[in-house]
Amino acid sequence: MRGSQRPNIYDVATLAGVSHSTVSRVLNDQPHISDSARQRVLDAIERTNFMPSSIARALATRRAGRIGVVVDTSLQYGPESTIRALESAARVAGYVITPFSVGDDDGGLGITEGVGELDADGVDALCVIAPRVSSLEALRQRQAGVPVLVIQSEPDADMHRVAVDQRAGAMMAMKHLLDLGHRSIAHIAGPLDWYDARARESVWRDALTAAGVTPVGTPVGDWSSASGYEFGRSHDFGDATAIFAANDQMALGAIHGLRDRGLRVPVDVSVVGFDDLPDSRHFLPPLTTIRQDFTALGTLAMALLVAAIEDGTTPDRKTIAPQLIVRESTAAPPK
Repeated sequence: MRGSQRPNIYDVATLAGVSHSTVSRVLNDQPHISDSARQRVLDAIERTNFMPSSIARALATRRAGRIGVVVDTSLQYGPESTIRALESAARVAGYVITPFSVGDDDGGLGITEGVGELDADGVDALCVIAPRVSSLEALRQRQAGVPVLVIQSEPDADMHRVAVDQRAGAMMAMKHLLDLGHRSIAHIAGPLDWYDARARESVWRDALTAAGVTPVGTPVGDWSSASGYEFGRSHDFGDATAIFAANDQMALGAIHGLRDRGLRVPVDVSVVGFDDLPDSRHFLPPLTTIRQDFTALGTLAMALLVAAIEDGTTPDRKTIAPQLIVRESTAAPPK
């Protein structure tokens, strides 16, 4: 090389003993290059520091070092937290993620578009955060050419899957209320196109039935505090002494609505949420809830994806246990 000038493609070609066009073809991962010539070029790239060694490794392994992430409804706490966890775990594993966000009102079509776009872009694997039934159905209709992992609570034999155990979490919430002595427990469900909402609502029904109580109709919210507020303020929940809300935001709204109605939490009505938002401990009263460990979820998902990329592992399914966090929004029912 010449003095302190930065190395260029001709320096690499000279050191490797090939033409500069051969170096260009290696850089663009084109075929019809002998293995020995390709290796000499990669060695020359490393020695001249023509480009970062991570790129040279990617050329050598024929991998992009990128994982595509398609996220459905990323504005909700769960999907948004999962994306952040995936980004952190990917950096530790030596990968970066390329996200593709899908809107709420596309009926699952955006999942198909996102998988196709990222697959065509040459990612090494795909992670799909698919909380809705429609999004998973769309994914099944669109086959990707790379390993696919789905983050959602329903098992699927054809894809890698990780999830927090939704049924176990909902059972923890119901058992906590039943152990306190509550028998009439109302539920604010999330949108029932969401697998998580379906699982939590199903466990609520099953737990009451097992306790000898007939479940009554349940209102369906949209995950927002506003929908929880309307329930707490105006819904006729009969003689219920406790409310199991399908997420913390609806629980927050319910507490506000109950207060405006003249009911005290937990003196008159106990309230349990789901998620353990960072602010849940600062609700008035601090909220009893089910904690989902999204950091562990992202780390586990990335470990399965890296294993699928590097070792060609067969589809695997892993579940993370949730945790009951007892705070001041629950107590024994009024006498």
